Amino acid sequence: MSLYPPLLSLFLLISSTVSATAAATAAVSPVSSPSASPTPKLPSPSPISTSTLDPEQRTALDSLNIPTPKDPCSPQPHLSFAATCDSSSPYRHILSLSLFNCSDDVALSSTALKSLSTVTSLSFLNCPIPVIRLPTEFALNLRSFTCINSLKKLTGVWLSRLENVTELTVSKAIVTASGPSIILNNMRFLHSVTLSHANLSGFLPKHWHPNLTFVDLSANSLKGEIPLSLTRLENLVHLNLSSNSLDDTLPSTIGDLSALQNLSLGSNSLSGPIPQSLAELSGLMHLDLGSNQLNGTIPNFIRDMKSLKYLNLERNNFHGVLPFNATFIQKLEELKVGENSNLCYNHTTLGSKLKLGIAPCDKHGLPVSPPPAKDSSDDSSDNSDESDYSDVEDKKHHHGPSKIVLGVAIGLSSIVFLIVFLILLSRCCK
Repeated sequence: MSLYPPLLSLFLLISSTVSATAAATAAVSPVSSPSASPTPKLPSPSPISTSTLDPEQRTALDSLNIPTPKDPCSPQPHLSFAATCDSSSPYRHILSLSLFNCSDDVALSSTALKSLSTVTSLSFLNCPIPVIRLPTEFALNLRSFTCINSLKKLTGVWLSRLENVTELTVSKAIVTASGPSIILNNMRFLHSVTLSHANLSGFLPKHWHPNLTFVDLSANSLKGEIPLSLTRLENLVHLNLSSNSLDDTLPSTIGDLSALQNLSLGSNSLSGPIPQSLAELSGLMHLDLGSNQLNGTIPNFIRDMKSLKYLNLERNNFHGVLPFNATFIQKLEELKVGENSNLCYNHTTLGSKLKLGIAPCDKHGLPVSPPPAKDSSDDSSDNSDESDYSDVEDKKHHHGPSKIVLGVAIGLSSIVFLIVFLILLSRCCK
């Protein structure tokens, strides 16, 4: 029992020592160590800063007629405005600015944008407001620009002034330009570009910056061939040129895009066979070549592409036997091969009731003719005739021999009847 007072005293002594040490540490911590190397001050958002927004930038925001919160840097939901700021002192500065669902009262001005030259990311979403000429410093400081269903009278020359952006996204906005080259040629640091549903015409650029990893020029009016220079982008992961008017053949060097995971070239006028080099794209997950004029047989190497999840080859001119087995088809999340009139599948391997939109093959590797159309009254019993394909050949062979046997039987019966008739007739004459 006599041990408790000394133990209690020791505990109190340790507690007081720890408290004193913590207080000393707290007092010393704000002082920088003279031997420590200086840390560069990065402009990163800091929600814990107690500084207020630069008054000049506050005034600039107010002049845009955008309803903004008392502290624009604080994260909070808002109908038409969002911003992130750095943590500088005594005043913070805006780094990213997003305007969405804009009213007609929003008015951009060069004076306001000059005060907002610290902005490196600018986004417009559902803001159909007129564009203005961006101040040079503001334009060159941008690293990311997004315009979706926004900005009236947008031109390729206006976009080309964003020389230092690494991410450019323009979608569902009419851009007046003779082609994408005028926009992209001077963007030396570009990594990701989306110019989709933008009314672009002309040809694909002949020159591409090697840093590109993402290219989406879908749903425009681009024409001509896919240039070989595009296949030299060894870092390209995503390529979408679908829904244009591209023609000629697929580049024979398309397999040089070794990092490619998504290739979408559907809804164009591409012709010729699928190039053998496509087999080199071992990481390809999405392949869309549908709605073109491609021909030849579907190459066997496609079934060996282990990463493939989505495959669209429908609405082309492919012929021959589909080279896919059940294992390959089951691993796909989606497969489209329909509307290739000269393409068929081996129903002994894949089953006769597989619905692929193409006919099964006959013994010669040709599509089996479809069965006769049924009356509309029978439609409710079976909405698809594809499962009947497998029975057509058997019915053909079955109906042929039956008619021969029936003919022979009738002939023999006639002969027997004639013999009996002659015998009876001879007896009557006697």
